[in-house]
Amino acid sequence: MFFLSRQTVGRHRSLYAGSFVALAVGVFLLGLAATATAATIAYHGPTSASISVTTLGGDGTAPQNVKVPLSDADVSGLQTVLSLVGTISGFITIFVIASTFAFAVASRRREFGLLRLIGATPRQIRRMVLGEALAVALAASLTGALAAQLATPLLLRRASYTELAPVKLEPASPWVPLAIAVAAGLLVAMLGARSAARRAGRVGAIDALREAALEPPRIGPVRVVFGLLFLAGAIVMLTLIRPSSGEGAVPLAMFTPMVMVIALTLLAPLVVPLVGRLWAVPLVAWTQVSGRLARSNVLAAPRRSASLAAPILAISAIAGSMVLSLSFAADSAAATIRDAVRAPIVVTGAAPVDSAQVKAVDAGLPLRVVRVAADYAELEDAEGIDPAIAAQTRDLTVRSGSLAGLTGNTVAVSKEMAGFESYHVGDEIPVVFPDRTPVKLRVVAIVKDAFGVNPSFLIPLDLARKHAPEAQTERSFVLPADGVAPADLVKQVPGAQLATDWEADQADGVRKGNRLGLVMLLGPAALYSAIAIANTLLMGSLQRRHEFVTSRLLGATPAQLRRMVLWESSLVGTIALSLGTVITVTVGVLIRHAMTSGVADVPMTVPWGILLGIGALCLILAVGSALAPTTYLLRRSQPSAAVD
Repeated sequence: MFFLSRQTVGRHRSLYAGSFVALAVGVFLLGLAATATAATIAYHGPTSASISVTTLGGDGTAPQNVKVPLSDADVSGLQTVLSLVGTISGFITIFVIASTFAFAVASRRREFGLLRLIGATPRQIRRMVLGEALAVALAASLTGALAAQLATPLLLRRASYTELAPVKLEPASPWVPLAIAVAAGLLVAMLGARSAARRAGRVGAIDALREAALEPPRIGPVRVVFGLLFLAGAIVMLTLIRPSSGEGAVPLAMFTPMVMVIALTLLAPLVVPLVGRLWAVPLVAWTQVSGRLARSNVLAAPRRSASLAAPILAISAIAGSMVLSLSFAADSAAATIRDAVRAPIVVTGAAPVDSAQVKAVDAGLPLRVVRVAADYAELEDAEGIDPAIAAQTRDLTVRSGSLAGLTGNTVAVSKEMAGFESYHVGDEIPVVFPDRTPVKLRVVAIVKDAFGVNPSFLIPLDLARKHAPEAQTERSFVLPADGVAPADLVKQVPGAQLATDWEADQADGVRKGNRLGLVMLLGPAALYSAIAIANTLLMGSLQRRHEFVTSRLLGATPAQLRRMVLWESSLVGTIALSLGTVITVTVGVLIRHAMTSGVADVPMTVPWGILLGIGALCLILAVGSALAPTTYLLRRSQPSAAVD
């Protein structure tokens, strides 16, 4: 049977070329993320830059020794990004492969019907389709893994000495990560082909001959049930995107669209005709005959239309939601920084003190401490402050407790940290300072969150000087003396900026970091989706030779057929972009509410250029990938070929 499957793949090379390319690129992305992650795991950094601590244990967990790096020369940021890249790429791969195999099976209904007519059983048909998937998956997975291995050194060179990995990374042993990538490719292909194989096995000989080019009018109840389940799950995830979610709101906003895309894809044979009819109204009114034919083709084959729209829906929904989420998160961060700074002047480094011109100087000492928990130890940002001065220059609104008690071995924690770790006033937090001194800090206050201004831990300035004597002030908040204009003082103090200018610089830094993360996350997925869109549309057009020849026999001209394909591909792309826009807008509205709750006068920055560019690129790829093979087929198809 596998021999027959290989022969079938060879005979349908054009049909399976799209699946091969899509899976090869998917395995390439997964393999690249896996090999780069292996390199980050293999990197341990200098031993002197870490602290060995013993966790607390408890609740069935035994204390254990762990090493925590103290320097910024760690690669945890790159590991996080790579894990997200692998997740997104894996999702897109599963999504696209399932759609391409489903399309391939739908395009061969006549062939399966003829096989059933000559005695093939449903089980044999299923085995043949699964064998075809295995043959394609083996070649594609090995090709993708080889390409990933060759590209890994280049990726590591580009990632080294960046904000995500401020160290030099070297390739690690590739066998395990590449084996995982190949296995993932095979698993994805077989899962994607499984439902297609079951559908192929249900094709009846008489039904296939009678409905040679038509699809069944209904979809299976199992598909509807799972579609509704995923839709319900997406709705639940949407309800969780709220202010109380804290930092978890952004990951939810990134992963919820994936669940919604799965739900809409499963329900696409029901959703596509509804949306298609709405968009077809102006199309038919404007184009008359060619628009009517395009509408009929899209509505008569909802499964084929859903397969063609799937990659456009996936990338538009995921990319659009990420772009809006990161943009609104940057808006919220900028507003938070603005509200958290009360001093009119910010000086980079320690501010020169001139008692005649300066009323107060808040020169905190930043440091990092290791917070010890029951089963882990984590590096946390802290700052030594003088609470009496800091309360004048920045927002230290106390939610509970009092900053008056911030002396000795005490700490004030941010509201977000207190919520995550269930800290209350009076609790003791075990920490280890950079000089490797373990201390239990008593919580005396819980203060308002102030991203970019106040760290999670605020400790007495004397305690910071005692345990981090090498710490230096990175920025100072300055209150000018009465009668001294901030603009005049800024001109006299080196490194000084007006607070508004400093806040703008901080906001620009946040947006720059978000853009870098967006490129890292969406770059591979966007490239893969573009290839998938082109592959899917090419596959769809190359299977319509007989349809075009018959239309020519009925009197249609090549120009009329090209216009029909133009409107048909535009209609499919518009349907997918409409659904993607609904997902993007829904997630955007919720994430903005979650990120801006409690913050006044938050600006709204909508990156229209990026969003419109995503939509335009998807439409251009869809139309171009449909028209190019159509033009090729029409040049080589004559009406006389209808009798072949």
